[in-house]
Amino acid sequence: MNFLKKVDQNAERWLLLVFYVMLVITMAVEVLRREIFSYSSIWGEEIVRYSFIYLAWIGASAAVKERAHIRIDVLLHYLGPKVKALVYIFGDLVMFAVALVALYWSFETVLVSAKFGSVTDGLRISKVWFLAAVPLGFSLMIFRLVQSLLRDLRSLRDGTPVYEGDKLFD
Repeated sequence: MNFLKKVDQNAERWLLLVFYVMLVITMAVEVLRREIFSYSSIWGEEIVRYSFIYLAWIGASAAVKERAHIRIDVLLHYLGPKVKALVYIFGDLVMFAVALVALYWSFETVLVSAKFGSVTDGLRISKVWFLAAVPLGFSLMIFRLVQSLLRDLRSLRDGTPVYEGDKLFD
């Protein structure tokens, strides 16, 4: 399997793992520092907060890829493969439009922060790095939505069952 295929299959997993490990280790260190040494740092809280923000936005992209967003699919069980594919295509198009608008407006916040040079309170790092989580998340979602649309159009054309993702409950 070539490198790009591995990245396509696992990019969100790897990023989620990095941010989750960073969050857990920093939180554990800060709890130990607070309980043992009666001292805590402001940077630890910031790392945990911003790691969580990145986790949420990258996780949203992973959910789009795996069709794992919450949905009510009771009626979809009664539809044929072509109609079901059309419903999923419509849903992806709506989500694509919303993601494009949100991506546009999320850049506004990043640009304003860059213009005025705002920095975080504890780390004294430009807030642009952390505010960029939102446009990054929407960019990843748009990329995954395009992949999903192409996959659904192929299913519609071939008459094969549309990809519905893994079921949480059966």
